[in-house]
Amino acid sequence: MNIIPFNIYPEVALIQQRLEASGLEDLPKAVMDSLSVIPVLNMTKPGDTVAVAVGSRGIRHIDTVLSHCLQFLKNNKLKPFIVPAMGSHGGATPDGQTSVLEKLGITESAMGVPVLPDMDVACIGELSGGLKIYFSKLALDADHIVVINRVKPHTKFKAELESGLCKMLAIGLGKAKGAAEFHQYAVRHSFQIIEPAADVILKETGFLFGLALLEDGHGELAHIEAVPPPMLVAREKELLKKAAAMMGRIPFDSLDLLIVDLFGKDISGIGMDPNITGRHRDIVGDFNKSPHAKRIFVRDLSPGSGGNGNGIGLADVTTHRLVHALDLEKTYINAITAVSPEKASIPMHFGDDRTCIDACFRTIGLDSPENVRMVRIKDTMNLEYLQVSRALEKEILSTGSLKQITPWVRLGFNAQGNLENVFTAGE
Repeated sequence: MNIIPFNIYPEVALIQQRLEASGLEDLPKAVMDSLSVIPVLNMTKPGDTVAVAVGSRGIRHIDTVLSHCLQFLKNNKLKPFIVPAMGSHGGATPDGQTSVLEKLGITESAMGVPVLPDMDVACIGELSGGLKIYFSKLALDADHIVVINRVKPHTKFKAELESGLCKMLAIGLGKAKGAAEFHQYAVRHSFQIIEPAADVILKETGFLFGLALLEDGHGELAHIEAVPPPMLVAREKELLKKAAAMMGRIPFDSLDLLIVDLFGKDISGIGMDPNITGRHRDIVGDFNKSPHAKRIFVRDLSPGSGGNGNGIGLADVTTHRLVHALDLEKTYINAITAVSPEKASIPMHFGDDRTCIDACFRTIGLDSPENVRMVRIKDTMNLEYLQVSRALEKEILSTGSLKQITPWVRLGFNAQGNLENVFTAGE
């Protein structure tokens, strides 16, 4: 399909924004210092088994955090093993979830403990409204349970508890069956049910502690905190506020076009974080907030996504190459489990970036391409460097946290009609 190309494109420049930077200098020490406050010897006996739950998210250095947590448990004469806690991710199969962990550097040989990806669950309780709480049988059979997860604002809902330790207990360790049950129930009762579900799990299982991970604006681990059972719910609510305050943002509003270079499950649960893009469509609630982009163009699927393109339905335009990279079975299983089929909808797609951008320009009511308010990002985890159009120049100059680092040049395309990579040199 041919779209009449524009003869002129806006001038663009690379800018740098100042983000919260408080990454940990000595990660192994931070892990061990945090764990030292947990009175493990008073809560266990030598030889006890510990199911250590980890998820599918692309948390930086998660393998390092996990390996030191495992070593801490071994130092206390315990026998840890790893359980994937990722609901239906990885195609809802043991092999698929093992593969997801391998891409995060988490293998039996690297960690020195077994990885047990069994999907069997048991019902351990029921909420007053009828929600059955399912939980991994392998984790239940262990003497103790530890969960390791990032605490951050969720991509699907807003509540006092969002992404974090309690959600991993209630949904991630519920495996595919529990995750599906939970999401179905949440359509009618909202995700506020995470708290009462976590209360049931804390009462019915051998939960030992949670290891909460917080990131700064660069996506680096900035805070690690071990949380014992009695403090879990209350402390996680406070940590969520701290995590939200450190997040990066797109520092402009009322955009005509947002271009996202990389999209994928290793970046966000729905490929690109709606807390960053400002766009969300879901049966439990839609929102459209800053940066209020009229159009979103997503260029490529991240190799680390394993073909899972859940969330691509939030884009307006994408490329043939992204669509061809999709594993539709993984994508559809994830979307159905999360009761979000709209997020697996494939947008219009074209053979090169130029045609995609032309389609966006022709559907935003633009008087001239030179006036387009455009921002391009690598992905929603990396927001220090942005490519922006000249229409945003006054806002750049008036904001002390932004610095222009390349001259204004006309947006150009290579011989294949695609945008050149502009982010490698800046990162």
